[in-house]
Amino acid sequence: KRQVILFILCVCVCQTGSETLRYSLAEEMERDAFVADVAKDLGVSLSQLTARKARVVSEGKEQYFRLNQNTGVLTVKETLDREEICPQSDVCTLFFKVFFENPLQLIRGEVEVLDVNDNSPVFPEKEMVLEISETLSSGSRLPLESARDKDVGSNSLQNYSLETNSYFSLNLGTGKDGGKYPELILQRQLDREDQPEINLLLIATDGGSPRRTGTAQVRIVVVDANDNIPVFGREIYQVRLAENSPPEQLVVRVVAEDPDEGAYGKVRYAFTQTSERSRQLFQMNTDTSEIWLSGSLDFEEAKKHEMVVRGTDGGGLYAHCKVHVEVLDVNDNVPEIALTSISASISEDAPPRTVVALFRVRDRDSGDNGRTECAIDGELPFSLTPTFDNYYELRTEAALDRERTPEYNITITAMDWGTPRLTSQERISVQISDVNDNPPEFTKTIYTMSVKENNNHMLRIGSVNATDADAGENARVSYALVPEQGKKPNVSINSENGEIYILRPLDYEEVRAFQVAVSATDGGSPPLSAQAVVRVEVRDENDNAPVVLHPLPNSSAKAGELVPRRALAGYLVTKVVAVDADSGQNAWLFYELAKATEPGLFRVGLHSGEVRTARAVSERDAAKQRLVVLVRDSGQPQRSSSVTLSLTLVEGFSEAHLRVSEEAPTADVETPLTFYLIVCLSSVSALFLITLIAMVVVKVRRVRRMEVETGLAFPKITEESNSNSLPHSYLYDVCFAAGTVNSEFRFLRPLFPCFPSGLPAGPGDQRSSVCSQDVANLGEPGD
Repeated sequence: KRQVILFILCVCVCQTGSETLRYSLAEEMERDAFVADVAKDLGVSLSQLTARKARVVSEGKEQYFRLNQNTGVLTVKETLDREEICPQSDVCTLFFKVFFENPLQLIRGEVEVLDVNDNSPVFPEKEMVLEISETLSSGSRLPLESARDKDVGSNSLQNYSLETNSYFSLNLGTGKDGGKYPELILQRQLDREDQPEINLLLIATDGGSPRRTGTAQVRIVVVDANDNIPVFGREIYQVRLAENSPPEQLVVRVVAEDPDEGAYGKVRYAFTQTSERSRQLFQMNTDTSEIWLSGSLDFEEAKKHEMVVRGTDGGGLYAHCKVHVEVLDVNDNVPEIALTSISASISEDAPPRTVVALFRVRDRDSGDNGRTECAIDGELPFSLTPTFDNYYELRTEAALDRERTPEYNITITAMDWGTPRLTSQERISVQISDVNDNPPEFTKTIYTMSVKENNNHMLRIGSVNATDADAGENARVSYALVPEQGKKPNVSINSENGEIYILRPLDYEEVRAFQVAVSATDGGSPPLSAQAVVRVEVRDENDNAPVVLHPLPNSSAKAGELVPRRALAGYLVTKVVAVDADSGQNAWLFYELAKATEPGLFRVGLHSGEVRTARAVSERDAAKQRLVVLVRDSGQPQRSSSVTLSLTLVEGFSEAHLRVSEEAPTADVETPLTFYLIVCLSSVSALFLITLIAMVVVKVRRVRRMEVETGLAFPKITEESNSNSLPHSYLYDVCFAAGTVNSEFRFLRPLFPCFPSGLPAGPGDQRSSVCSQDVANLGEPGD
């Protein structure tokens, strides 16, 4: 009934919102016996109990309770023995704490272990022998050994009783310390001759239900007269010893005086009513009464020791004294750091003051020796916050960065205030979990790649690479092209490794270079990305043959060039002009004479394409000359084209020029080659055109200078000049038809001088008609 009332009272106190849960439990309950429904008392659902990882931790080394997270029931782990747990306490209370994580919460609790009557009173000796002198007077009191009962309260020792006899009665005496002990009271004088020995049964009874008893045999030996009992100088000896006192150190010397003589006056000493642990720590010399230390004291185990010394004389009379040894604390225990809760990892974006771990520091010493303080070694972004009952919280103090420090090894040092100061350390490893706070970074801002024109489909030309300082999925980078509106991409990219592939064959003459934007996106949430530029340069291949611009291949068959028979070696006959749509070495052109009517009469400039006489023209040379000029480039494989030139050796320019002019067909302005010419010319850069014009001008000036020096130049036209010589100068002209895209490049016919009117003409001279025709032709479109 009392246990039920205490239980109900504890539950009521818990439900009032107190910070401490209080329960009671009878000792000797079986394993897994029910203690309380903690979830109900705390008002926490079972799902919260599991989610928050609730658990119970008992104070001290032994864990007496366990908490079932599925039911919320607090049970005992093993059978509890109050006498073993609290051997010297009337009230036995076990303290525990209920820990919750996520969020962190700590609730204190205590369980009072109620005593049950499971121990019987026990006498230190089963048989007590008293040697009593026959001269002992009636009413004398003879103290007996007290029984001990490990139970407490009503279950402890309550009374003594004595077997009925005619000599002795039983009485309870009270010592100065308040302790009860049995004593015999002699009712009538003993007579050794009548009865030398008396046997009595002493019974000790406790107050439990059912009651338990313990017995001891009291044997009274009647001896000859010994009318003095030993007397100790003090009833209680107080001794103070440091716990680090060495073994065999003298503790105290107790002395009992007996005025009797002989054997009756000699006192022998022994421990009585002393615990087994004290008997192991202390030894006594039975003759000298010296007590010395035989073991190692431990203040944390027992703060004091009580021993009863019995001094017995030779006649069997004895007296008692007590020895109280107070153990003084010495700073011999280092602080103990006990981790209660720790987070295995913490996010790098955790705000400051986030709880990382909870631990308790315990020092078994007392006073300043047991007072502790904690600190963190090194400069780390963490701090310690004391809470209560020597508990500390390890918290973050600043922002964390996993990319800079992915793991912290935190060393916590606990130090007491004793002399000398003792320390202990505990290392806590905290992993920093990644947050997607770093975008990918390309190794280059602009990647330059090259590919030959006429490439294969899906040709790999290179790769881009981006790294992400994050970890795991946050560092997984995928690649993609940034789409351009209205443009079809020429490349594709592998999303996994960033390799770039050409989708279709390219033509250097159409596209020489292009660039695309590439994005790298990580796998975080939200994803972060970066961009880089990929520039693709197309390398030229020799896939275009040279194209002859002058003379036009389809017009050279009938139209010819005039060469005077007086021409000397090196005379410029005409110039072959060709272009190549390729670039670089593939567009370097070389000219050579492939076939000629007179192989040794003409030569072609290797780089200039100029057709000149290799020797002076002779009368034996045929009037009609046909030359095949081959134009080839420097590419691999080499490509070439050819053009056929028709040349006429003439004595005089006027008549031959008229005949050639009459036979020359009218240029077809709509010919496809004219349109092709414009396309080719428009593709040639301005620099090439300027260079070509400059070269032509230089060449013309050189030819005129050479003709002056060799005597082939036209005579100066003056009023006195009657020469019939023809001019040998040639000019280049580009003619465009107005209103059309057709054009014609001509190597003009020889320009004949116009003689002023009034000058006499030679016989058969047709210069005036030729000049007038030339003047008339200047006004025609395309000239």
